[in-house]
Amino acid sequence: MAIVYLSLGSNSGDRIGYIQQAAGLLGASEGISIIRTSAFYETEPWGMESQTWFVNAVLEIKTTLSPQNLLQQCLRIENQLGRKRSPKGYIDRTIDIDILFYNKDIINNENLIIPHKFVHLRAFTLVPLLELIPNFEHPLLHKTITELHNDLENPEMVFLYGTRAEI
Repeated sequence: MAIVYLSLGSNSGDRIGYIQQAAGLLGASEGISIIRTSAFYETEPWGMESQTWFVNAVLEIKTTLSPQNLLQQCLRIENQLGRKRSPKGYIDRTIDIDILFYNKDIINNENLIIPHKFVHLRAFTLVPLLELIPNFEHPLLHKTITELHNDLENPEMVFLYGTRAEI
Protein backbone atom coordinates (compact mmCIF):
# COMPACT_ATOMS: atom_id res chain seq x y z
CA MET A 1 0.00 0.00 0.00
CA ALA A 2 1.26 3.44 -0.93
CA ILE A 3 0.54 6.58 1.09
CA VAL A 4 -0.34 9.40 -1.28
CA TYR A 5 -1.21 13.08 -0.92
CA LEU A 6 -3.66 14.57 -3.40
CA SER A 7 -4.49 18.23 -3.84
CA LEU A 8 -8.11 18.94 -4.80
CA GLY A 9 -9.15 22.37 -6.01
CA SER A 10 -12.11 24.09 -7.65
CA ASN A 11 -12.87 27.65 -8.72
CA SER A 12 -15.99 27.10 -10.79
CA GLY A 13 -19.58 26.52 -9.71
CA ASP A 14 -20.18 24.79 -6.37
CA ARG A 15 -16.51 24.70 -5.39
CA ILE A 16 -16.96 22.77 -2.15
CA GLY A 17 -19.47 20.46 -3.79
CA TYR A 18 -17.03 19.54 -6.55
CA ILE A 19 -14.28 18.79 -4.02
CA GLN A 20 -16.67 16.65 -1.99
CA GLN A 21 -17.85 14.80 -5.11
CA ALA A 22 -14.28 14.18 -6.25
CA ALA A 23 -13.27 12.92 -2.81
CA GLY A 24 -16.33 10.68 -2.71
CA LEU A 25 -15.52 9.22 -6.12
CA LEU A 26 -11.90 8.69 -5.11
CA GLY A 27 -12.92 7.00 -1.86
CA ALA A 28 -15.35 4.74 -3.72
CA SER A 29 -12.68 3.70 -6.23
CA GLU A 30 -11.27 0.22 -6.01
CA GLY A 31 -7.81 0.28 -4.45
CA ILE A 32 -8.18 3.70 -2.79
CA SER A 33 -8.98 4.45 0.87
CA ILE A 34 -9.11 7.96 2.28
CA ILE A 35 -7.15 8.19 5.53
CA ARG A 36 -7.78 11.84 6.41
CA THR A 37 -8.35 15.27 4.94
CA SER A 38 -7.24 18.82 5.55
CA ALA A 39 -9.65 21.66 6.15
CA PHE A 40 -10.99 23.63 3.19
CA TYR A 41 -8.99 26.71 2.24
CA GLU A 42 -10.00 29.59 0.01
CA THR A 43 -7.01 30.52 -2.09
CA GLU A 44 -5.92 33.16 -4.52
CA PRO A 45 -5.48 31.84 -8.08
CA TRP A 46 -1.87 30.79 -8.78
CA GLY A 47 -0.27 31.00 -12.21
CA MET A 48 -3.43 32.13 -13.99
CA GLU A 49 -5.60 35.16 -14.61
CA SER A 50 -8.94 34.58 -12.90
CA GLN A 51 -11.26 36.63 -10.74
CA THR A 52 -12.59 33.53 -8.99
CA TRP A 53 -10.69 32.22 -5.99
CA PHE A 54 -10.25 28.50 -5.42
CA VAL A 55 -11.32 26.25 -2.63
CA ASN A 56 -8.58 23.69 -1.96
CA ALA A 57 -8.05 20.70 0.31
CA VAL A 58 -5.50 17.90 0.57
CA LEU A 59 -6.41 14.23 0.94
CA GLU A 60 -4.17 11.61 2.47
CA ILE A 61 -5.00 8.26 0.89
CA LYS A 62 -3.63 4.77 0.81
CA THR A 63 -3.77 2.93 -2.46
CA THR A 64 -2.81 -0.25 -4.21
CA LEU A 65 -2.91 1.58 -7.55
CA SER A 66 0.35 2.32 -9.34
CA PRO A 67 1.14 6.02 -9.83
CA GLN A 68 0.08 5.79 -13.51
CA ASN A 69 -3.19 4.04 -12.65
CA LEU A 70 -3.89 6.58 -9.91
CA LEU A 71 -3.27 9.39 -12.40
CA GLN A 72 -5.73 7.78 -14.84
CA GLN A 73 -8.34 7.51 -12.06
CA CYS A 74 -7.84 11.20 -11.15
CA LEU A 75 -8.17 12.27 -14.80
CA ARG A 76 -11.31 10.14 -15.20
CA ILE A 77 -12.91 11.80 -12.14
CA GLU A 78 -11.92 15.28 -13.37
CA ASN A 79 -13.55 14.49 -16.72
CA GLN A 80 -16.64 13.04 -15.03
CA LEU A 81 -17.04 16.29 -13.04
CA GLY A 82 -16.78 18.48 -16.14
CA ARG A 83 -13.14 19.57 -16.06
CA LYS A 84 -12.18 21.43 -19.25
CA ARG A 85 -8.58 21.94 -20.35
CA SER A 86 -7.00 24.56 -22.57
CA PRO A 87 -3.80 24.20 -24.61
CA LYS A 88 -3.10 27.84 -23.66
CA GLY A 89 -2.57 27.05 -19.96
CA TYR A 90 -4.54 27.24 -16.74
CA ILE A 91 -8.22 28.14 -16.91
CA ASP A 92 -11.09 28.09 -14.41
CA ARG A 93 -12.06 24.52 -13.53
CA THR A 94 -14.74 22.53 -11.76
CA ILE A 95 -12.11 20.24 -10.24
CA ASP A 96 -8.38 19.75 -10.32
CA ILE A 97 -6.75 16.70 -8.72
CA ASP A 98 -2.97 16.69 -8.43
CA ILE A 99 -0.77 13.92 -7.06
CA LEU A 100 1.61 15.76 -4.73
CA PHE A 101 3.51 12.84 -3.19
CA TYR A 102 3.37 9.08 -3.72
CA ASN A 103 5.23 7.59 -0.75
CA LYS A 104 8.67 9.16 -1.16
CA ASP A 105 8.89 8.01 -4.76
CA ILE A 106 10.51 10.11 -7.47
CA ILE A 107 8.86 9.75 -10.87
CA ASN A 108 9.71 11.82 -13.93
CA ASN A 109 7.70 10.61 -16.91
CA GLU A 110 6.32 12.55 -19.85
CA ASN A 111 2.83 12.66 -18.31
CA LEU A 112 3.57 12.33 -14.57
CA ILE A 113 6.05 14.07 -12.29
CA ILE A 114 6.11 13.12 -8.59
CA PRO A 115 6.69 14.93 -6.31
CA HIS A 116 4.51 17.47 -8.08
CA LYS A 117 6.85 19.95 -9.75
CA PHE A 118 5.20 23.00 -8.15
CA VAL A 119 4.31 21.64 -4.68
CA HIS A 120 7.10 23.62 -3.00
CA LEU A 121 6.07 26.90 -4.66
CA ARG A 122 2.35 26.91 -3.87
CA ALA A 123 0.97 28.04 -0.53
CA PHE A 124 -2.36 26.46 -1.49
CA THR A 125 -0.72 23.02 -1.34
CA LEU A 126 1.74 23.66 1.48
CA VAL A 127 -0.76 25.12 3.97
CA PRO A 128 -3.07 22.05 3.90
CA LEU A 129 0.00 19.78 3.97
CA LEU A 130 1.18 21.63 7.11
CA GLU A 131 -1.99 20.37 8.79
CA LEU A 132 -1.36 16.77 7.84
CA ILE A 133 2.40 16.20 7.54
CA PRO A 134 4.45 19.23 8.67
CA ASN A 135 7.59 17.12 9.18
CA PHE A 136 7.39 15.15 5.92
CA GLU A 137 10.59 15.63 3.94
CA HIS A 138 10.35 16.40 0.23
CA PRO A 139 12.31 13.54 -1.37
CA LEU A 140 14.15 15.78 -3.85
CA LEU A 141 14.58 19.04 -1.96
CA HIS A 142 15.28 17.38 1.42
CA LYS A 143 13.28 20.01 3.29
CA THR A 144 10.21 19.48 5.44
CA ILE A 145 6.81 20.87 4.51
CA THR A 146 7.30 23.44 7.28
CA GLU A 147 10.66 24.51 5.86
CA LEU A 148 9.24 24.71 2.33
CA HIS A 149 6.38 26.86 3.58
CA ASN A 150 8.79 29.13 5.46
CA ASP A 151 10.87 29.48 2.26
CA LEU A 152 7.98 30.90 0.19
CA GLU A 153 9.03 34.35 -0.99
CA ASN A 154 5.73 35.78 -2.19
CA PRO A 155 2.96 33.31 -1.27
CA GLU A 156 -0.52 33.67 -2.66
CA MET A 157 -3.23 34.36 -0.09
CA VAL A 158 -4.68 31.32 1.66
CA PHE A 159 -7.55 31.55 4.16
CA LEU A 160 -9.23 28.87 6.21
CA TYR A 161 -12.62 28.47 4.52
CA GLY A 162 -14.48 26.68 7.25
CA THR A 163 -14.21 23.64 9.42
CA ARG A 164 -12.55 20.36 8.53
CA ALA A 165 -13.61 19.09 5.14
CA GLU A 166 -16.77 16.99 5.23
CA ILE A 167 -15.71 14.31 2.81
